[in-house]
Amino acid sequence: MTDRRELGRFLRARREALRPADVGLFPGGRRRTPGLRREEVAMLANISTDYYERLEQTRGVNPSEALIGALARALRLSTDERDHLYAVAGYQPPQHHSADGYADPGLMHIVDALTDTPAQIVDEVGTVIVQNAAAVALLGPLANRPGREGNGAWLWFTHPSGRGLYPQEDHASLGRVIVADLRAAVYRHGPHPAGEQLVNDLLERSEEFSAIWELGEVATVRSARKTLLHPHVGRLDLQCDVVLSPSTGNRLFLYRPQPGTDAAERLEFLRVLGHQTFTT
Repeated sequence: MTDRRELGRFLRARREALRPADVGLFPGGRRRTPGLRREEVAMLANISTDYYERLEQTRGVNPSEALIGALARALRLSTDERDHLYAVAGYQPPQHHSADGYADPGLMHIVDALTDTPAQIVDEVGTVIVQNAAAVALLGPLANRPGREGNGAWLWFTHPSGRGLYPQEDHASLGRVIVADLRAAVYRHGPHPAGEQLVNDLLERSEEFSAIWELGEVATVRSARKTLLHPHVGRLDLQCDVVLSPSTGNRLFLYRPQPGTDAAERLEFLRVLGHQTFTT
């Protein structure tokens, strides 16, 4: 059962403890009260302001488990604070390294601070949780998609038409990298129900995935050179660096230009272009 009074009190307290700069927002003029505005938290959690207000005001709302994860991410909660939020909402706190949409607040701080460098946070099994504007412009909008539509392995093997962002000659090796990384994630910390279900569903949906899975390859992605063929700025030679959060299993992917190439100028042009409609 949801403890509505404690839920509203806790959300309000955490909201008032944050400054706009803590979540990558501009203050926007003088504020009469401390902390974030309710509409700002609602925007960060991708819900309506009215719905969030009803949560704080204990007006008969029973939030879903997915929404609790989104609020924990929006309010930059620590793992202890996240677990408390789940408990007062009537849910079992997620196991560490579970795929629950929670983002490590330390990694979120880095993403908030980055404007020119494409950056995104993914969970252990490769689902994109958070992207900055530069990552959206580079890779398309992948965060906050329904179901598995933001999972890299799922998209690669069930939506192969979206592979056009990468050179054809790289497709085979990239597929093996994705599968090897997924195998490492699923078995790294013991039982991983969400990861195991993802693998089973991929085995049913994709013969290509099944063939690669049978190879038994395992390797965690840490850093890699990537070539992208962007529809607006052309070829980009990038270095993908990975920052790991040991406490959550979240990984921050940073995409920086390869030295000696014109990728920096092309990324700058992409930043100036801003968000484009991007179909994966």
